[in-house]
Amino acid sequence: MKLFGAPKIPLDDIAGLERETPNLIVYAIPVMAFFTLLEVGHSWYKKRNLYKTKESIGSTLVGLGNVLINFLIKGLLIYGAVWIYNLLPWRMELNWWMLIPCYVLFDLCSYWSHRISHENRFFWASHIVHHSAETYNLTVSFRLSWIQNIKIIFFIPLALIGFHPLVFFVVSQISVLFQFWVHTEYIKKMHPIFEYIFATPSNHRVHHGCNEKYLDKNYAATFIFWDRMFGTYQIEEEKPDYGITSKIGNRLDPWFLNFHELKEMAIDVKKAKGAREKLFYAFASPTAVYNKKKSLMVAKEKGERNKRGS
Repeated sequence: MKLFGAPKIPLDDIAGLERETPNLIVYAIPVMAFFTLLEVGHSWYKKRNLYKTKESIGSTLVGLGNVLINFLIKGLLIYGAVWIYNLLPWRMELNWWMLIPCYVLFDLCSYWSHRISHENRFFWASHIVHHSAETYNLTVSFRLSWIQNIKIIFFIPLALIGFHPLVFFVVSQISVLFQFWVHTEYIKKMHPIFEYIFATPSNHRVHHGCNEKYLDKNYAATFIFWDRMFGTYQIEEEKPDYGITSKIGNRLDPWFLNFHELKEMAIDVKKAKGAREKLFYAFASPTAVYNKKKSLMVAKEKGERNKRGS
């Protein structure tokens, strides 16, 4: 079976390639809506209070906006993937069994993209919307940033391997869909083997916790063994406290949810003195920024108390 040496994809065939690339996420919307409404109904019936109306509507609006943006730029992304593919002398043929190795490597790229998004404030601004929900339910999976496509740079190494663009884009959609079902409290811990291999609801609940022991843990999208390999795994113990360390409350406005951190970052950078401090507020870890701002606030309050007491 021939693997490498596939012919180049003519650029004038991109429109056809775009039509051939299935919109799996769009097709899955009715299924996701069904299970979400099922969870909403059961939560309401059992009085579990897993949903806050404004927060859930905000999540849905963010998700619909993300789907629309991805639909609008789909052609541009495919063009970029084809351009890279055509540059490579080791282009792979279109074989659907290549979904398996491509998926595993895609998940590795996802791990590092996700991890850097937590360790670098600039990229955190493109991810914070997903973590700002203070409840944990299926609508949280809809909270995908409108500017998250800037993180496509972390997947360029995968494109350089030579996978056919169709394989690449199908894998990316399957990865997103896998992450839908893990955003629930209804599924408890699963079989130990499954928990060891996959990013299950239990493993992912840890990731959404802002408890100190849960911060910056369990980044994997599908295969949790990446976290075990790279030292970022944490088992679920006590119930997580969901949301970010600086709570934003029960918010509906999708514009605020997507861009409040970018606005806050711009304000911090503008106020900072010197290039080093400006770079800190733009690119340091969100935890370091939070701790610094907290210590400055404490020092300011202490100074004001001393001033009043003198």
